[in-house]
Amino acid sequence: MTRVVLAMMKHETNTFSPVPTDLARFSKGAERPLAGAEILAAYRGTGSCTAGFIDEAEAAGAEIVPSIAANAPPSGPVHTAAYEYICNAILESVAGGCDAILLDLHGAMVTERHEDGEGELLARIREIAPDVPIGVTLDMHANLYPAMTDNADVIAGYQTYPHIDYHETGVRAARPIFAMLRGEARAVTAWGNRPMLPHVMRQGSGDFPNRELQARAREMEAEGALAVSLFTGFPHADISNAGLSCVVVTDGDRAAAERMRDELLDFAWTNREAFVYRIEPLADSIARARGAAGDGVAPPARHPAACGDGPVVLLDHYDNAASGGTMDSMTVLRAILEAELEDVAVFAIHDPGAVQDLIATGIGTEATVMLGGKIDMPAINMAGEPLEVTGRVKLISEGRFRNLGPAGTGIEMNMGPTVVLDTGRVEIVVISRHHEPNDLNCFLSLGIDPRARRFLMLKSRIHYRAGFSDVARDIIECAGTGVCTSDYDMLDFRNVRRPIYPLDRINEP
Repeated sequence: MTRVVLAMMKHETNTFSPVPTDLARFSKGAERPLAGAEILAAYRGTGSCTAGFIDEAEAAGAEIVPSIAANAPPSGPVHTAAYEYICNAILESVAGGCDAILLDLHGAMVTERHEDGEGELLARIREIAPDVPIGVTLDMHANLYPAMTDNADVIAGYQTYPHIDYHETGVRAARPIFAMLRGEARAVTAWGNRPMLPHVMRQGSGDFPNRELQARAREMEAEGALAVSLFTGFPHADISNAGLSCVVVTDGDRAAAERMRDELLDFAWTNREAFVYRIEPLADSIARARGAAGDGVAPPARHPAACGDGPVVLLDHYDNAASGGTMDSMTVLRAILEAELEDVAVFAIHDPGAVQDLIATGIGTEATVMLGGKIDMPAINMAGEPLEVTGRVKLISEGRFRNLGPAGTGIEMNMGPTVVLDTGRVEIVVISRHHEPNDLNCFLSLGIDPRARRFLMLKSRIHYRAGFSDVARDIIECAGTGVCTSDYDMLDFRNVRRPIYPLDRINEP
């Protein structure tokens, strides 16, 4: 029987983030990451890459060897001890013998010692299993390095952002591997990059030009390529290969792979100016939000991602936990409170200490807390600034729920102990573990119906669209403060290759 090792090692590293990345961060509140049969129980039947692996392996009649499932929210460079623990678990499983390896990775992991955490893992695996086929899934924000493509047979990246195609990506990576095992395919790879840092706020797969790039990648697969992936890259990583890249896997036809790769890279480069983000002053954004909600009718120039008739979304995109933000910057929430906006629900402020203080106060009790601002951000020369907030403790929760979808459908989320603090005008969700709002259930599980609110404040960049675009009357992008700042001028890039667009205005389009 074919023996297949499955493993997960996922982290998007913001090298400017002060949030530490130790093993506990990969463990979702448990003592260690999931291992062995726990992985099958947690991920089978869910909207995840690992579930796609499981489905393809079971369809092929393979014996599944689940190794480790380690997935941490974005933050600073991964601690060496955590990285070695995860790598060693995977290497031990591979050393036990297998016919194929399927890895659910991210592609933008930076450790204390390695710019390319995934490439280092793959190189170590190759030392043990030089001829075993390896299939890899990567996030669209992967910063691709040669060690990844040199040591993997098949690489498949997400083709949607917000990422709602996890399961499909797992299938796209696994299916060619099983074809190789049957002698029905011979995977060859072509990859390349361009000197450009697409802004995360301009990377949505519903927006030009990434919409066209991802559609063309799908067409190329329909025309016969085994896997085509255009990676927009993760720019908040000060490493040499940060930025846009492409990898194409074909069945034995390297020339075709190179043609497809170049077509996608050339299109991205030609349209590079469309990946540049324009920032609006926060005061203007708050004023526009008030106008958008004022008469119950969405203005004609509303945000293109807004498709509903519910709340106006105020997007705190400088402090997104899923880009490595502290999630405790109070700048946008302070502006909302000072503007006296009514009927606002906020997700979320990360402040474990405040959570414990509010739990001790008890449900129904009025409390005053110094909220947020507990973490300094030396990379952008900012100290944390707590905000005094008075409100009633409305709800206390253990903070667990399952995603409704379409992103990560059925996967259990853990926000840690959670409190809802109601100021009268604003209900603030305060959490103990970083979690980006991309699913309605982050509110619904706490007794808040986000569809019925006048305003939502979300600490997110693009992922919120998965759960909230269909209900949003309008979306107002608010420039706050944080280490996932949308202002590249605030970031001291020292290691990324230069010249690179738009840090350097090379070859203006």
